[in-house]
Amino acid sequence: MNKIILFLLCFLLGSSFSTFAQGRDREIKISRQQESPVKTVKVRGKGKIKNVVFMIGDGMSLAHMYSTWAANKGKLNLENCQTVGLAKTYCCDRLITDSGAAGTALATGHKTRYHAVGVDPEGKPLLTLTDLAAAKSKSTGVVVTCRLNDATPAAFCAHNSDRDQAEALIADYAGCGVDFIFGGGKRYFCERKDGRNILEEMKALGYQTPENQEQLNAIQTGKVLAVWADHDLPRPSVRKEMLTESTMKALELLSQNKKGFFLMVEASQIDDYGHANQLDPLVEEILDFDRTIGKVFEWAAADGETLVVVTADHETGGLTLVGGSLPEGEIIGKFSTGDHSGVMVPVYAFGPGAELFTGIYENTDIFEKIKYLLKL
Repeated sequence: MNKIILFLLCFLLGSSFSTFAQGRDREIKISRQQESPVKTVKVRGKGKIKNVVFMIGDGMSLAHMYSTWAANKGKLNLENCQTVGLAKTYCCDRLITDSGAAGTALATGHKTRYHAVGVDPEGKPLLTLTDLAAAKSKSTGVVVTCRLNDATPAAFCAHNSDRDQAEALIADYAGCGVDFIFGGGKRYFCERKDGRNILEEMKALGYQTPENQEQLNAIQTGKVLAVWADHDLPRPSVRKEMLTESTMKALELLSQNKKGFFLMVEASQIDDYGHANQLDPLVEEILDFDRTIGKVFEWAAADGETLVVVTADHETGGLTLVGGSLPEGEIIGKFSTGDHSGVMVPVYAFGPGAELFTGIYENTDIFEKIKYLLKL
């Protein structure tokens, strides 16, 4: 009897794996009915760099970008960039990284262990770009579409050897000093096992806590903590222009500092849809990111002293574009994995100092280049 049960289990597992593998190999076809607007923006100013906007597409690769370009009928705001480079993404103990180690490399200039955030391989806290900018009296900001305890925002604001320690990561926000914080994960602030209410603690530290876009838009100055979802923010078709509007509000408030600012913006859910092998929402998320990039480019061009760097922490899904129609905005793609892959990721730069980002280099070098240009 035991042998029969074992045989049936093996058969069912084998069948499930076969179905899963076939799902990875199948072609996924989508067609965009509406184009996302694109505007040509020219760089102004090639000297002083006072501000940096660091924009991260979580899980975004060249294949993701090119597929989205085709789905948008051959248009992307990202094409306004003057220079493009390639970054290697491996972490200190694995060839294929995760967002914790990769985010830490971008935020601190140090490669660390898989699953760690804001710490070195021994678990010691590292200084981040937000720390270094604040030390130079610059304003700082973090805007994301995920929960704030997720790996990338945590790498810029918290320190832990395990990215899954959600409550501990959120507790670190109370001491991070970042001036403008926007994202999800409200339940980790207010419904905690330790009984703390981090939202109230940050109010006591002088943070304003708007509960919607209207309240955020009404803020004229000061620190902001905007947490509007219990977990991640909804997809772009539901949240509408939330990423763009919150990013532009961050620019408005942070730019009041005459000494400049550092702002990190992440399109977080590209990674989620790559893991799920869902091409349509993945393209939707990148188009939303690209619309935000377009607005940031316009702002930076008018300012003349702002560098914008756009990159990814790693690739997710092993996406390959295998067919479609450019005039119709139709694409056919295949995913090779439900996890991360080990390809290099693109690094795009716009504004003064952009020329420093050409070539092939370590992901930690992006930190070093920003640090150098901002004189941190």
